[in-house]
Amino acid sequence: MLPFLQEYKKENIYFINPILNTHLQLALKKGLNKDSDILIWGRKEFLDIENFSKINKNKIIRVEDGFIRSVGLGSDLTQPFSLVFDDEGIYFDPTKSSRLEKILNKYDFKNDIELIKQAKDLKQKIIETKVSKYNSFDDAKLYLPKDKNIILVVGQVQDDASIKYGANGMTNLELLKDVYRYNKNSYIIYKPHPDVLSGNRVGGIVKEEALKYCDDVVENVGLHSVLNLSDEVHTMTSLTGFEALVLGKKVFTYGMPFYAGWGLSVDKKQCSRRTRELDIDELIAATFILYPRYIDPNTKNYCEADVLIDAIQKQKHKMNTSIYYNYKMKIYSVLSRNIQKLLNVVK
Repeated sequence: MLPFLQEYKKENIYFINPILNTHLQLALKKGLNKDSDILIWGRKEFLDIENFSKINKNKIIRVEDGFIRSVGLGSDLTQPFSLVFDDEGIYFDPTKSSRLEKILNKYDFKNDIELIKQAKDLKQKIIETKVSKYNSFDDAKLYLPKDKNIILVVGQVQDDASIKYGANGMTNLELLKDVYRYNKNSYIIYKPHPDVLSGNRVGGIVKEEALKYCDDVVENVGLHSVLNLSDEVHTMTSLTGFEALVLGKKVFTYGMPFYAGWGLSVDKKQCSRRTRELDIDELIAATFILYPRYIDPNTKNYCEADVLIDAIQKQKHKMNTSIYYNYKMKIYSVLSRNIQKLLNVVK
C-alpha cells in the first residue's frame, strides 16, 4: 500500500487488522482523530469506524484493485501496480454513485483533446500488447467453428462484492443457463475466473454440469486468446466485459458493472443515474487514465498507464524466458495459497 500513499507521511499511516473486532479502539490508540482520512478496502463494512467518521466528518476513501493490476493473481497476494481510491463510493457498487461514475457522467471529454488522444493511444497499446488485469496465462491456440456465432461467458468469484451489489447475488451457473436458453444455436465457451481455478476463491461449476449449457470450458488460457475469437461476451459484472469493449466486441451485461448504461453494451439492468452516452475512447479515458493510480514496478513511484504496461510486458517476457524466475513465482503462489488456507482454518 505504501507506494500508493505518497501524499501522506509514512510515519502517519497506520494499518488496522480487519480480523479483530476492536477496529475503533485500535485506531484511536494509534492516533485516529477528527482530522484523519480513513481508507477501507473495497465495500467492506466497519460500522464502528464508519459511525465515528459520520460524527467527526472524516473522509472515508474506499480502495480497490485497478484494472491493469499485476502479473499474477491478487488472491495470491501478488504486489499490485494499480489501485483506485474513491471518496464517493466504489466503482463496482451501483447502489450509489462513485468517483468513476461521476467522471463518466460529468467530465467534459469533448473539450479535452489531449486526454482523448492519450486514450486512443492507450487503447492501441492494450490491443497490441494484450495486457489485462492479471496477465496470468499465456496465449493459446483455440480451434472454433467458423460457421457459428461464438459467445464467451465469463465466470466470476461467487462471493465477489460486485455480484452482491451489482447482480443481486446471481451465480455463474444461472448466468450460463440464461445465455444458453436464448443462444442455443451459438457456440458457447465458458471461462472460469482464474481466482476460482487457483482454489483461492469460490464460484466453481463442476465441468460436467457446465457442459450441459455450453460447448467448451476453457481454463488455463490467456484471456485475449478467447476474446479475439469471440463475437460476443456475456457477463454479470466482470471486468472482462470492459476489456471486450476495448477490443470492439459486442457485450451483454446481466448485472450493472461500471461500463454498463453508457450506450456501449446491451444491458439487462438499467441505472437511472447514468444519463449520457459515451464512446469507447471516453470510457477508456475515465477508467484507465483519470480514475486509478499506477506505480512503476521498478521505482515504486507514480507513473502513467503506458509505463506500467511496458513494465508488465518486460515482466511477462522474463517469466517466459527465465526458468529460475518462473519457478520462483510459482513457488511464491503455492506458498501464498497454502498459508492463506491455513489462516482460514485458524480463523
